[in-house]
Amino acid sequence: MRHQAAKGTRTGRAGGKANDAVKADLIAVVVAVNNGDPCVLTIPQANALPSGPFELAHRSLQAGLRGWVEQQTGQPLGYIEQLYTFADRDRIGAEERVISISYLALTQTEDASASARRSWASWYDYFPWEDHRSGTLAVVLEALRPRLREWADGADDAAIRLDRWRRAAVAFGFDDRSWNEEFVLQRYELLYEAVLVEEAMRAGLSASPTLVPGKSMIADHRRILATALARLRSKIKYRPVVFELMPPLFTLLQLQRTVEALSGRLINKPNFRRLVEQQELVEKTGGTTAETRGRPAQLYRFRHDILDERPVAGTKLPLTRG
Repeated sequence: MRHQAAKGTRTGRAGGKANDAVKADLIAVVVAVNNGDPCVLTIPQANALPSGPFELAHRSLQAGLRGWVEQQTGQPLGYIEQLYTFADRDRIGAEERVISISYLALTQTEDASASARRSWASWYDYFPWEDHRSGTLAVVLEALRPRLREWADGADDAAIRLDRWRRAAVAFGFDDRSWNEEFVLQRYELLYEAVLVEEAMRAGLSASPTLVPGKSMIADHRRILATALARLRSKIKYRPVVFELMPPLFTLLQLQRTVEALSGRLINKPNFRRLVEQQELVEKTGGTTAETRGRPAQLYRFRHDILDERPVAGTKLPLTRG
C-alpha cells in the first residue's frame, strides 16, 4: 500500500516552475518459514509490502519502519537489516519521485500468526520458477524457455540476439549451464525486460501475448522482494541468519528443511549435518521429539555465544548440494 510521504521543500526558480519534491519512504520485506514454506508478509488485498513515509517524528529509519509495519500489520519485527535504496526515475509514476529505503526482516514461525490486517504469502507464488526442490520445474522448460527464446530472436541485430539469449541462459541455467539460486533479481529483471511480467506491461512497455506464471505486486514491490530473496539466499551461506527463522528448539532435519525452503534447492543430508556440527553452531539440549517417523529426533538450540567467539570467520552455513 503506497502511503503519501511527507512533502519535501520546493525551490522556486526565476521564470520557471518549482522543482518537484523528492519523497522518501520505508519498505519492509518480512520473511518467515511456515510449515516448510518461505513466506513474505503482505498487506491484504493490496499485493504490497508494508511501507510508509519517513517522517520527522521518527527517531531513526529503523524506528520508522518498525512503527509502520506494526501499525499496518500488527507484526512485531525482530532481526532487521537495511537492504537497498531504490531511487530510479519513474519507478512509482511519472508524476512523482520517491526514494524507497528497503529493509529485510526475519521472524519466527510462532510470531507469524494470522491477522485480519496482514497475510503471509509464499514467495514462490511471486517467483514460481525459483523453487527447484523437486528438480527443474516444468514452468521453466514449458513456459519461460520458449518465450525467452522468442524475445531473444525478436531482436533485429544479430549481436543483440546472441546477447539476449546468453543472458537468459546464464540466468535460468539453459543450455547445460548450472542453476544459480542467487540470481533471483537477474531473472526477474530479465523477464521484465522481455515484457513477460505484468509490472512491465503496466509500465507502458509493449504488450506480450502471454505472461509467465507468478503473482504481480504494486509498483516495483516484486523487484524489491526479488532483491531481498537474493540477499537472503546469499547470506545464509556465510552467516547464521537462518537461526533467526528457527524456533528456540529444533531438529537438524527442521533446520535442513528451512535452508532448503529458502534456497529452493535440496541439500545432501549427511554433509549438511557434518558441516553444522563441525562449525559448532548448535548444541544438543538433551530433549527429543516424536514428531518424526522412527525413533525420536534430538532437539538442538543455536549457540548464540558462537557470535562472540567468532564474529566473522567460522560462522558459515554453506548450501551443500545433493
